[in-house]
Amino acid sequence: MPVRESITSSLVPVKIFTDDMDDTSRIQLRNVANLPFVFHHVAAMPDVHAGMGATIGSVIPTVGALIPAAVGVDIGCGVSGVRLAFTSAHLGDNGETLRAAIERAVPHGRTDDGGPNDRGAWTDLPEEVARWWERHDIRKLLPDVLERHPKMLTARTNTVRHLGTLGTGNHFIELRLDEADRVWVLCHSGSRGVGNRIGTYFLQRAKEVMGRETRTLPDPDLASFREGSVDFRDYLRCAEWAQEYARANRGFMLRAILAAVGRSLGVAAAADGETIDCHHNYVAREHHFGREVWVTRKGAIRARAGDMGIIPGSMGSLTYVVRGKGSKEAFCSCAHGAGRRMGRNEAMRRFTVADLAAQTAGVACPKDRSVLDEIPGAYKEIEEVMAHQSDLAEAVHTLRQAVCVKG
Repeated sequence: MPVRESITSSLVPVKIFTDDMDDTSRIQLRNVANLPFVFHHVAAMPDVHAGMGATIGSVIPTVGALIPAAVGVDIGCGVSGVRLAFTSAHLGDNGETLRAAIERAVPHGRTDDGGPNDRGAWTDLPEEVARWWERHDIRKLLPDVLERHPKMLTARTNTVRHLGTLGTGNHFIELRLDEADRVWVLCHSGSRGVGNRIGTYFLQRAKEVMGRETRTLPDPDLASFREGSVDFRDYLRCAEWAQEYARANRGFMLRAILAAVGRSLGVAAAADGETIDCHHNYVAREHHFGREVWVTRKGAIRARAGDMGIIPGSMGSLTYVVRGKGSKEAFCSCAHGAGRRMGRNEAMRRFTVADLAAQTAGVACPKDRSVLDEIPGAYKEIEEVMAHQSDLAEAVHTLRQAVCVKG
């Protein structure tokens, strides 16, 4: 489906690939499109919804500047997935057993800084995690940046203890089944506490650097760094580091999940093909419409012709493995998921635990109030999102859910 709506009352147009968008998102998109360094147009994906400063589900090309809010604070967040070499027959009726095995193997949930209820970070650090950190410790790789920004990382910033852990919110680990009943493992997470700290710090830093100039902005959260400045380079280096951390984080989890599934079933859980991995909150240098530009995707994945990606639905609904079509109007991008229809607080007010159980029937997943804000009813219909982006990506596999671990 082509562009459904265009906003032209701004310095550059906004091209919107859906007819299901709230008023706040429309205002945020127009605000971004009125910034003088935004190039050519802004693209809004079918799962678009309001975010902090920049809309979630937006693709923003810029020349000579970067907006930290256009990447967001969960830098490098994305989804990794791999198909296994066996089918649902191997899983049998062991859904809850498998969920428990994965939960034991991968720290998940909120970090309690080593307290008695801490299940969100490592207590005993795996050797491969420690080795990665020894080579990629941000304090060793970017000492000059940390010297200029001593408040960026605090004593409470979890770094290596979070590497290979899931987190909270909409992050998940899932076992899903495709149309041929083959098992897939999916993992959705990002750069954890350290990435959040980097994103939050540089968002505030951009406001400080702009100072009174922020008064000219339609939203102070759209504060930016100008290319060529030290702050621009420092932010970019930290964001790129966080993106690598996020990719490594998902890789460690996938390996731990495969081992846990294998131990639980008594059979090797070997991958059947290459891992698909796609960031959906990140910055990259790309060529579009005849120019080298900075592209920030916040709640969108890269979908060049042939690119493989994963677009998860909400807990309990379908997920799609897709192949990109290289849409120029979308800056070779597509949606990153179903997209929220309502905020977490509204979901908690509107739905009950009984609603959650009904909407996730047949899925081995948490069914208590702790995940009520993640109920499928709080999200857009993934089938509608896919229909709206038929020009952006094609479905290769349709995955139904079997097991879901939430933070």
